[in-house]
Amino acid sequence: MKHFVVEAKYLVPFEDIRETIPHHRAFLQKGYELGLFLCSGPKEPPTGGFLLARAKSKADLEAFFDSEPFHVAKLATFTFTEFQPVKRQGWAEHWFSAATGSASQA
Repeated sequence: MKHFVVEAKYLVPFEDIRETIPHHRAFLQKGYELGLFLCSGPKEPPTGGFLLARAKSKADLEAFFDSEPFHVAKLATFTFTEFQPVKRQGWAEHWFSAATGSASQA
């Protein structure tokens, strides 16, 4: 599995995305259930957000995000930066080393 930091940048004021947030969170829940996401949350101030993700490839992760509600409504853009998690907390070892979970399962 490859690991990514996903950064969302809102294209509109935060007030304009409020009604889409429940749909966005449902999308995130699907990613968590598939084992793709470790953690996520908004930036402070709320100009976007960050997500720690894994997938077989960047293309698979980008394809998974094709149905992300902020993306579909053109409310946010997403960047996908691959990184090598060489150091980590022991409690997270399973998530980083597990071979299960991929965007192609979606």
